[in-house]
Amino acid sequence: MPRLEEHCWSRSCASRVESKTFSGGNWVASRAEEMMSIVTTVLSNAYGSLHSVRAAHLIRRGLVLFTVGVVLALVLNLLQLQRNVTLFPEEVMATLFSSAWWIPPCCGTAAAVVGLLYPCIDSHLGEPHKFKREWASVMRCIAVFVGINHASAKLHFANNAQLSLTLAALSLGLWWMFDRSRSGFGLGIGTAFLATVITQLLVYNGVYQYTYPDFLYVRSWLPCIFFSGGVTVGNIGRQLAMGGVEKLHND
Repeated sequence: MPRLEEHCWSRSCASRVESKTFSGGNWVASRAEEMMSIVTTVLSNAYGSLHSVRAAHLIRRGLVLFTVGVVLALVLNLLQLQRNVTLFPEEVMATLFSSAWWIPPCCGTAAAVVGLLYPCIDSHLGEPHKFKREWASVMRCIAVFVGINHASAKLHFANNAQLSLTLAALSLGLWWMFDRSRSGFGLGIGTAFLATVITQLLVYNGVYQYTYPDFLYVRSWLPCIFFSGGVTVGNIGRQLAMGGVEKLHND
């Protein structure tokens, strides 16, 4: 009998120890589960806030680029009109604006797209643009771009081929002075080609016209202007993107 009682007591003690061990394991598992849920919640909230901050920076950059595109379109179109390079129908000239109302918004939208695309392509290619990354260089690039446009309206050569070659050299010089990247050169060529095709279609449909067209319906130097404009807006977009990245790191 004493052996039977000792056996029962030992089994009850063992069962108690097992039950305590099992309950302790459940407690640890539940605590670990709670900690994992807390960590997951914190990480998801941090990602959501970071995503919202990036979206806000992207929107601000787009608005700045749109404004820059609108201002440049108004200034450069005024230069072209003063030199009678572009002509608009009389009913358009009779309106409140000296040019078609849709030109500044279209140029602003194009500037926003191109300016946001440049840093994205740099990131995709894994080649961050580091050449002259400062606002002073960007402002000089804008000044050279405006100068090239002014030269296209004011310089007079024996023929349009000489003017086109001169503006092409100036545009390549602008890229070499302020960009020197393969992505910048490629996007500049793509921007020039696409913008020239769109301009050809607009002139063909009688929206406006160029005086003395020598390249189908437009002037032969127009792709040079679009190329230098793409490089200029791209540098602005890169500088804005670099400022946004620094703010994200500071936050």
